[in-house]
Amino acid sequence: MKRHEFLKELHKVSGNRNYLEIGVNDGRSLRLSRVPTIAVDPAFKVVTEIRCDVHLVKATSDDFFARAKPLIHLKGGRHPLRNLRRGRSPFAYWRRTVLDLSFIDGMHLFEYALRDFMNIERHSDWTSVIVFDDMLPRNVDEAARDRHTGAWTGDVYKLAEILGRHRPDLVTVLVDTQPTGQLVVFGADRRNTVLRDRYDEIIAEYDVPDPQKVPETILDRGAAVAPEALLGASFWRPLARARRLGVGRSRGWEPLRTAVERVVSGG
Repeated sequence: MKRHEFLKELHKVSGNRNYLEIGVNDGRSLRLSRVPTIAVDPAFKVVTEIRCDVHLVKATSDDFFARAKPLIHLKGGRHPLRNLRRGRSPFAYWRRTVLDLSFIDGMHLFEYALRDFMNIERHSDWTSVIVFDDMLPRNVDEAARDRHTGAWTGDVYKLAEILGRHRPDLVTVLVDTQPTGQLVVFGADRRNTVLRDRYDEIIAEYDVPDPQKVPETILDRGAAVAPEALLGASFWRPLARARRLGVGRSRGWEPLRTAVERVVSGG
């Protein structure tokens, strides 16, 4: 399954009420959204029809998240009556905005992707779904920090190991999509500060010169699950329902964690 096919189905099964995209490029992934959306890219060149209520932000993701109210668009503007005109609940204006589905496909260097995740998690919840693109480079050249190939993933694949080591409270799922795989993250916790506290330590360890030493499990995709297996899992409907009902983390996260880990283990 190709990555955009996977994303299209993920929009359906996740039951997301909003969408954030980092890295728009020509809009091929953005066009899949049908919900209120924010899309961030300092040099986007959208060439396809977009069919959602979207705020296109021409800025780096760091600058975007440094804004006082970066997600104001998802509240329906600056007045609750605008929500009524757009068919949204007027009460959403006063609630904390929680990102349901986020897609990170910006700079292909791990430190940028890590900061994107840290910023997105601050606006997420345990019911949120966060996706990294380009997580399974096909060779060492494709995984280089300094680009010298046509197809290029950079070293964002390191996020799988970084999150596994420093955030074992999350569940991460490598997905064997074509051409270069994705990583889906469950269980975001906006109160967790581990990545921010250890950021400098992580950068010092993982920022190494080319050629990168890419793990065999990444190159041979041995740890990745089939996209059909993840999309067809039984936990999606309960996840969307818990999100709608506002089920708390203490009640909902462990059952979801168990269900997702069962998919990863092939159980």
